[in-house]
Order: sequence, then C-alpha cells, then structure tokens
Amino acid sequence: MIAIHVAGMYLPSPLSGWLVDRFGPRPVAAASGVTLLGAGVVAMAAPVHSVPALAAALALLGLGWSFGLVSGTAMLASALPLATRAKTQGAVDLWIAVAGAVGGMASGLVVASTSYAILGGLLAAAVVPIIAVTSLERTPAVRSIR
Repeated sequence: MIAIHVAGMYLPSPLSGWLVDRFGPRPVAAASGVTLLGAGVVAMAAPVHSVPALAAALALLGLGWSFGLVSGTAMLASALPLATRAKTQGAVDLWIAVAGAVGGMASGLVVASTSYAILGGLLAAAVVPIIAVTSLERTPAVRSIR
C-alpha cells in the first residue's frame, strides 16, 4: 500500500512538470485539489477491508501531491527574486517535510481512533475550502511568504 502511495507521489513527476509547462501552474494546482478531493472521496467510500479501493485512494493521494508539489514549486520559483530563491525554496522544502511528518502522525491517530473513511472524509472536507479561498485570491499566495 505504501509503495503504491509513494509511487503515486514520485513516478508522475515528469508528467506533472510537463503539465505545468504546457498549461501553467495554476491549472495543475487546481487538478491537484480535484485529485486530492477524489482521493478523500474514494477513501471515505471504500469498504474497510477493500485493499484495491484503499490502494486507489492512496495512489490518487500521491498523484494529487505530485501535481501540487510541482505546480507549487513552479509558482514559488517564479514569484521569488533570484537572489533569495534557493534559500526560500530550501525553507519551504523543510516545512513540507515537517508538515508531511505531522500529517503522517496525525493521520495514524485519526485512523487508529476512528477509521480510514473518516480520514478520507476529513481530507475531502479540507480540500474544498482551500480551493474556494485560493481561487478568490488575485495574486499568488506565494507572495505572502516574503
């Protein structure tokens, strides 16, 4: 299961990069949100002991992550001056790793105390307001990091 999820995160990176080059980072970021929403819905609807359904949810979660990371990195790189780009990107990469560690621990606690369906529902419920808020912004959210 974890191998499927990790493969979903990293194997599509060339595709994610090509999509960003072809369509721009914002549409790929939107695709990330839709894919993450789909992962949450599949996880929420999956029968508890259905390995294929849970594998599909984890694969979608990885793919959504790939779309989001590559598009977000492209937006960040284009919004920063060259003089501070590497330092800022390094700091962002650190916080992504910290958020992943915290999210991994928190998701384990949610699944252990409730169910994978609840975790999927929380993921799906979290994506919708994020899409709504970010779609209302007129300037890239990255500019607020400076």
